[in-house]
Amino acid sequence: MPTSRRAEPDACSLLDADHRKVKKMFKEYEELTHSRAASAEQKKRELANEICMELTVHTQIEEEVFYPALRKALKETDLLDEAAVEHASAKDLIAQIQGATAVDEMFDAKVIVLGEYIDHHVKEERNEIFVKARAARGLDLVAMREQLAARKEELMEELGAVA
Repeated sequence: MPTSRRAEPDACSLLDADHRKVKKMFKEYEELTHSRAASAEQKKRELANEICMELTVHTQIEEEVFYPALRKALKETDLLDEAAVEHASAKDLIAQIQGATAVDEMFDAKVIVLGEYIDHHVKEERNEIFVKARAARGLDLVAMREQLAARKEELMEELGAVA
């Protein structure tokens, strides 16, 4: 078996693990929207807050570490420009969700639409950005993974969560 560094977990695999985690949370949220249980509203609020925290940290580590390194390594950066716009849209919805006073139909709609935005963003990252990142010369994605993980841990601690 080859001993290539590419076989090691890299920055893309760390980011993709975040994607899978949050996708699972969105599915759980959607299931709660069909619940008639009295506790469903509180569970939805807690889950929405967790989703927002995860996405806030994820977008920040991408913006601070991953995207700047890709901008230096890639000739074409239009996908990174699109990702920045997608991040801005997600941040706007996150702010609306976090600022909501009621867990009602509009709250549910915002969380569901955020999930749809994230699905679209993840597909572009997985199918295009990660492919280009892994093909880029001079980009040490294994070392970058460590940098992303360390920054993620710092941010999670700042937000009062356990990474």
